[in-house]
Amino acid sequence: MVGTIQALKRGIGRVGMMAGILFLAGGWPMAASAADELPKEAVLPATLAGKAVQAALDFCKKDGYRVSASVVDRAGVLRAMMRADGAGPHTVDSSRKKAYTAASLRRATSDLADMIAKQPALQALREMNESILMVGGGLPIEIAGEVVGAIGVGGAPGTHLDDACAEAGLDAIGAASKMPTAK
Repeated sequence: MVGTIQALKRGIGRVGMMAGILFLAGGWPMAASAADELPKEAVLPATLAGKAVQAALDFCKKDGYRVSASVVDRAGVLRAMMRADGAGPHTVDSSRKKAYTAASLRRATSDLADMIAKQPALQALREMNESILMVGGGLPIEIAGEVVGAIGVGGAPGTHLDDACAEAGLDAIGAASKMPTAK
């Protein structure tokens, strides 16, 4: 028996041996049911993130605005980022932070900025962490009813223009419109 176990260790390794023991002990079905309980969520592909960023830059460029655009996933992790030729260096951080804020709070950053302006007690939202930026230009990316990330644009001469460029990015990938509500 000891010789058989040693041969198994050499032949299939520790992982294979553990899988065999689990199977023989009836633990394999438990491992499968645990996997079934893992959450399933849509992931924004890098190709769509890149397409949205490029569309936002192109939309701004046609109006003469040199901006940066960033797309993050639902957790606020950067998926794509581009800085137009001549865009200020500050636009890189502002676009990423706007995208992060829209993804984290699942709302247009212009709407959030308006809400804070109308309700001063909510000013503390600005200080949640160093990645929050509550100014217009960040829109959540919603596809098939699920928020999968956000886009942020920084550098146009007005947050309403950043919003319009970000919306162009959403349009390019077939995401739901998230333009801020009328003021």
